Amino acid sequence: MNAHAIATLIVRLGLVMLFMPFSALDKIFGFNHALGQTQEVFKPRSLAAFVLLCGLAIEVLCSFGVVTGLADRACALVLAGYCAATAVLYKRFWAQGDFWSRPDGKGRSLFWDFLKNLSLGAGFLVIVVGADGSGLLPFLDAPFASSHPYSSN
Repeated sequence: MNAHAIATLIVRLGLVMLFMPFSALDKIFGFNHALGQTQEVFKPRSLAAFVLLCGLAIEVLCSFGVVTGLADRACALVLAGYCAATAVLYKRFWAQGDFWSRPDGKGRSLFWDFLKNLSLGAGFLVIVVGADGSGLLPFLDAPFASSHPYSSN
């Protein structure tokens, strides 16, 4: 493995480490707590459990795809959407009512978390469009193909 491949692996591991293993394990070992958080947005317990399990599957399967290069662009696109969706659904800084009045309030704290989610999603979009300058066309031509991130080209 050359230096480029090692750097690519480290960057991709850095992008997914929030999800796999940390968030995924937190959902598994703290399922009832995670379910309670999900029910704050999706009230029926069965719907919340379904959404939570879908999120767990996205975190595990798409993280695996990004790191291994298997359908990595499609997986990165799903993770980018997941980051945006979780930002809008769970980091609702605008709903706290204290964003402008309290610098140490919950709204301000959620605002930074909201931006972090969007920034992480943007990192995944770099994989989708190709950090090598290849653009969106390779993804549109074959969305489930590998970008071959570890090849020595």
